[in-house]
Amino acid sequence: MIELLAPAGSPESLSAALRCGANAVYVGGKNFSARQNAANFDMQQMKEAAELCHLYNAKLYIAINTIITDNQIETLKSDVKEYAAFSPDAYIVQDLGAARIIKSITPDIPVHASTQMTIHTLSGALLAKELGFTRVVLARETDSSVIAEIAACGIETEVFVHGALCMSVSGQCYMSAAIGSRSANRGLCAQSCRLPFTAASNPDEHCLSLKDLSLTDHVAQLMDSNVTSLKIEGRMKRPEYVACTVSAYRDIIDGRVPDMETLNSVFSRSGFTDGYYTGKLKNMFGMRTKDDVLSSKNVLPQITQLYRNERKIASLDMEVSIRSGTQIKINASDSDGYKASVSGPVPQNALNKPVTCETVTRQLSKLGDTIYCAGKTDISLEENLSVPVSAFNAMRRELIDIMYNSRKARPEVLIHDFSIPEHPQTTPTESKKRHLRIRIDDLNRLPGEIDDKIQHYIVPVSYLCSSIDKLSVDKDMIIAEPPRFLINEKEIKKALRYLFDNGIRHIMCTNVCYIRMCREIGFELHGDFGLNISNSISADVLSDLGLKDITASFELKLSFFRKLKHSVPAGIMAYGHLPLMLTRNCPVKNSVGCSSCRSQITDRTGRKFPVKCSYGCTEIFNPDTLYLADKPDELIYPDFLTLYFTDESRGVIKRIIDDYVSGSASAPSGITRGLYFRGVV
Repeated sequence: MIELLAPAGSPESLSAALRCGANAVYVGGKNFSARQNAANFDMQQMKEAAELCHLYNAKLYIAINTIITDNQIETLKSDVKEYAAFSPDAYIVQDLGAARIIKSITPDIPVHASTQMTIHTLSGALLAKELGFTRVVLARETDSSVIAEIAACGIETEVFVHGALCMSVSGQCYMSAAIGSRSANRGLCAQSCRLPFTAASNPDEHCLSLKDLSLTDHVAQLMDSNVTSLKIEGRMKRPEYVACTVSAYRDIIDGRVPDMETLNSVFSRSGFTDGYYTGKLKNMFGMRTKDDVLSSKNVLPQITQLYRNERKIASLDMEVSIRSGTQIKINASDSDGYKASVSGPVPQNALNKPVTCETVTRQLSKLGDTIYCAGKTDISLEENLSVPVSAFNAMRRELIDIMYNSRKARPEVLIHDFSIPEHPQTTPTESKKRHLRIRIDDLNRLPGEIDDKIQHYIVPVSYLCSSIDKLSVDKDMIIAEPPRFLINEKEIKKALRYLFDNGIRHIMCTNVCYIRMCREIGFELHGDFGLNISNSISADVLSDLGLKDITASFELKLSFFRKLKHSVPAGIMAYGHLPLMLTRNCPVKNSVGCSSCRSQITDRTGRKFPVKCSYGCTEIFNPDTLYLADKPDELIYPDFLTLYFTDESRGVIKRIIDDYVSGSASAPSGITRGLYFRGVV
């Protein structure tokens, strides 16, 4: 049976999900949840959540799906050890280091690869399997054919079927962090994409806001594709929303006609879309309107009826023995195989009206607001015996308590310790200032005579494929940069093999899928910023996978970077318009069309964000330029610095390189220090 996985941002939402038909629920604790602004669950509430899920024979998944830093490792270890006592069914994890820690402490509890890992290809899923993940939560942008391919590869697959769509690919959005220091990768996204942005000089336009996802019409196809789990988004939403969406998808799965009118009314943004699943990306944009709000308000009262009472999930059979001179015995078993026995008082001889089988059956069948409906009741009853009705009521309640406790119980989870491996801390040296990497989309834009100052050139795969015979720099200095999101994995793999056969030996792993793919081809692997490396354990995981070096997340404060202990060189993005969003849908194309593209969008304050399209995706860049050349004391800690050039002229490129080689006395105007000093929350 396919899993219906519901969100629960609070205990009431958890109850609503289970009572309306979810057979799995995902929740977050007070730490490390990608929805930090939900109510979430403290330790006592998490214990109760686990017991309630197990009572319903449903699975509980705990989301530990944020990026962690080294100073959070001890808190993570403590949380995981406490959670183990509740026997969760799996953890949902984004951070590679966190996954290693969790698997080391509780190796018997499965770990699922969060959608924040941006897994959307077969190679990415196979790498997750190699790392010990038992399930991948696929990126929402994955289309139906790729979903089916991954579902057949031997790892569980979880697919979002309903709820909010981020404009950015999950795990690759840094806009909230850059604008307000609230990191989407740490659970505090400010939803900047829902604010006004325009590509058409319209201050009321919301060109980064997508409609909500709904795959109600595709559930049968997903089931035929052997997808493991259908996931509903919404830990920030009300219990009524959870109840309504779970009820609708439960009806569809079970072959009933869902209440689509109520589902469409409870929450939407100008309607719904299935564009990513079908590959039809038109008409995907929308925002929450006044009509949407009023429609939701009108249906909320009636939805509460959906989860007012316990859901009947099992039948309860009873064998009753009422014999003279011995205690009453009731043996019970439910349809899930749980058993219980209780004893009652010794019956008395009847003076007036003796107890009857009908009376016993009636009293024991009063299962009311429990998860049970009455099954068979077999009664062995001697004649002319008297038993008060209250005795049967008490025995029934005791029996239910025992059955409930049996259903809630789980085997003890073994707990191990985890020790951080010993690695030397980064030692600053003056020579590190000269380890420069230049990211540029066209080598012809480079100024002359700079090779002696540069360690590597990072160049897009598309440029290299078209220019491989006329490159202006040594191939050994080139790191090929493939797209961060793959529309067609086979085409990219073919292009990478072509480059390798023509002498390119270095690859930038812009997504986890390239680690496995390019290792098999034979490339030397380098880790990009999109892997979101923020702690020493994640660096160790990538080293074990064969990466030669890593670029730390540019959300990581430099004071934290200095304390990283890692077995491979680690560098930072030190210059450029930082990529804030990676999107599958171009906001400019949707708004004004490609023919009128001005390669930018404007926010409500008038700031202009550069926009570039390539490989069927769009990147939105920070308006301000990151600049650190006047901070020489900070630049001696990274093993290398990446200068990320986008639209700079040849003269500007030369000046910037000179600044970072020799140091700069002062910073130019219009620059930003990024998040390296102010950090994120």
